[in-house]
Amino acid sequence: MVKIVHAQTVLLEDELEALKQKTNEETTKDALVAAIHHYLGCAHTHEDAWAKKLEKIMRKRQNLLASN
Repeated sequence: MVKIVHAQTVLLEDELEALKQKTNEETTKDALVAAIHHYLGCAHTHEDAWAKKLEKIMRKRQNLLASN
């Protein structure tokens, strides 16, 4: 049996709009699903260089959120 969970997060409006454009989806839900499926299936997301880049982006995002 497949379990379905409800997940949510806080995003900057600009990030969400960029994600919708990049995934070519109109709704938040569809854009997030497309991004997750791409991330899980993309071989490049499992390399160390990407992990370091993601950490750097997350630090910048946290700093931006903390300053607001």
